[in-house]
Amino acid sequence: MESEVVKKRVIKGVGILTARTVLIQAIAFFANVLLTVFLEPSEYGVFFIVSALINFLAYFGDIGFAAALIQKKEKLTQQELRTVFSAQQLLVLTILIAVLIATPVIVNLYKLDQKSIYLLWAVAFSLVLSSLKTIPNVLLERKLEFNKWVIPQIVETIVFNISVVFLAWKGFGVTSFTIGVLLRGFSGLIMTYMIQPWLPGLAFSVSAFKSVLKFGVPYQANALLAMIKDDGMTLLLGGILGQTGIGLLGWAQKWAYAPLRFFMDQVIKVTFPAFSRLQDEKQELSNAVSRAILFICILSFPSLVILVLVAPSLTEIIPKYSKWNPALTALTLISITSALASITTPLTNTLNAIGKVSITFKLMIMWTALTWILVPALAVAYGLNGAAFGFTLVGLSSFVAIFIASKYVTVDYLQSVGKPLMTALLMGFILYIVRSLLPISLMQVILMIVAGLIIYTVIIILLEPKIINMTKSIFKK
Repeated sequence: MESEVVKKRVIKGVGILTARTVLIQAIAFFANVLLTVFLEPSEYGVFFIVSALINFLAYFGDIGFAAALIQKKEKLTQQELRTVFSAQQLLVLTILIAVLIATPVIVNLYKLDQKSIYLLWAVAFSLVLSSLKTIPNVLLERKLEFNKWVIPQIVETIVFNISVVFLAWKGFGVTSFTIGVLLRGFSGLIMTYMIQPWLPGLAFSVSAFKSVLKFGVPYQANALLAMIKDDGMTLLLGGILGQTGIGLLGWAQKWAYAPLRFFMDQVIKVTFPAFSRLQDEKQELSNAVSRAILFICILSFPSLVILVLVAPSLTEIIPKYSKWNPALTALTLISITSALASITTPLTNTLNAIGKVSITFKLMIMWTALTWILVPALAVAYGLNGAAFGFTLVGLSSFVAIFIASKYVTVDYLQSVGKPLMTALLMGFILYIVRSLLPISLMQVILMIVAGLIIYTVIIILLEPKIINMTKSIFKK
């Protein structure tokens, strides 16, 4: 694929995924607000624990198959596709059986009731449904056809959130998630094969399997460490903080990482296959990475500042939302980690795309070790806020990744990070003063958000006039 074609499809892909994310996050936002009203923190915590457990197991059902197929330079053969499909189904079915056998142990560890057990089984079965979509999704991503790839995502989000909110409103509690997970899995599977037809088949080629494993195993080792660092830590903290404590931490993490899910995820999704296509063109790659970081920071930094400043008011004015007040400090601390991830995640994504997966593996070892040393110790000593502070300390080590990545790509951090950060902090200072002058109300929240966006836009244009031409160029393409 020519570099100009890649650029056009990247911009189109980011635009499409951004539009998709606006829709999905809007749906998820209102659904989450309603769920936190209808559900107790303990019920929310059960879903958080079960999801983390299944996410932990899901990494053993991939071994980096999809990423290896996407990153590969050569054209894929039907033999390779069916070899990967066969191996993945075997792994996922093994995991499903393991979950069923280990159910009594999981129940005793986390004190799950019968409804929670059904949720555990449903989420485990959803892995099977998800694995069946792997090859069609790989084919779409290699072609950068994200305009098609987003459709099942939107359908899944709508089906899941509507069903869960409706059932929670009717008093189904944890069972709401059980039914929602199954409906999401089946609807996404059907839509995926409608959009990208592919005839599944069983086959096995030793040479094809080895070529996939060469990149896939190190890549999945990174993912496994990331899972141990994040979802594994959630499981451990579930035992330390209890269901209510982990529910509060989950609430703080969900909102603190929301700007990343909203702005960064679609960029990462598009840039991994795109950077893989540009891995032999260093200057083009450096320019693309710089723009990716700028795009993420210029949107995520102000979002995090506004979120931290309006959250206390929202917990006061939304009915039955005051129960989340104990998580406000954790929200602020984890927001710092989220801001740092806006910089380092595109860099590690770039290293993976150019085949430097062993470097990201070493970085992940460092982050995992720091997480498992600092977070549990601080959680035991200081509870919820101690755990959040531990995550922040780990996030500060991200400067190591910035130093290492500079050997492979050249990024102007003053331009891509410094100016958005300075502008966001100045906006935050002004909004802090405005908040202190206005009584807590819905109007106060609206005024702060509107004023923050106006202030930030004006300042960032003054500091970086090129942003106007850059924006016009993106929309034109």
